[in-house]
Amino acid sequence: MSENQTEEVVETNVDDAEEASQGSRPSRRERLEQEGDIAADYLEELLEIADLDGDLDMDVEGDRATVSIVGADLPALVGNKGEVLEALQELTRLAVYSKTGERSRLMLDISGHRAQRRAALEEEASKVVEEVKETGERVSMKPMSAFERKVVHDVIAAAGLGSESEGAEPNRFVVVLPS
Repeated sequence: MSENQTEEVVETNVDDAEEASQGSRPSRRERLEQEGDIAADYLEELLEIADLDGDLDMDVEGDRATVSIVGADLPALVGNKGEVLEALQELTRLAVYSKTGERSRLMLDISGHRAQRRAALEEEASKVVEEVKETGERVSMKPMSAFERKVVHDVIAAAGLGSESEGAEPNRFVVVLPS
C-alpha cells in the first residue's frame, strides 16, 4: 500500500468515526428541544404546586431554548423589574442542568414581560444610537440586567456603532461608543 493510500484509509476511518459519533448524539436543535421539555416539566410542576394557571409554550430561537408561561397574568412570578422572573429562569436552568449535565442558556418569559421589555429596550437603544450619531459623544445608559444589556448591544451593533458594558453587578450598564 502506498503512502497516499494509507493516508486515504486513515482519513476515511476518522471520517467514519466522526459520523458514527455524531449519529448517536442528538443534534443541537434536538438538545435544545430537550432542554425546553425539561424546563416545561419543571415549570408545570411549579405552577401546580403554587396553584397558578398558565399554559406553556416552548420554542427554539437561534441558539437557545425558550419557554413562555402564557394565558395568565402572573405579576407575582415576574416581580418588581423582573427579579422574580430572573430567579425562576436560573432555577429552571438548574433543573435542566441536573437532568442533562450541560449548562443551559434557556430563556424564560412570563406573561409576555420579556417580549414587552425587549421592545421598549430596542426603542430606547435606537434613540441613544441617534443621539450618539448626532453628537459624536459616547453615552452611558442606566444599569441593566444581562438580558437587557444583550438586547441593547444587539441594537447598537446592528446600527453600526460599538458598545461595551461597564460597572459591576447589579449596577452594570452599557456605554454606546461613536464610530
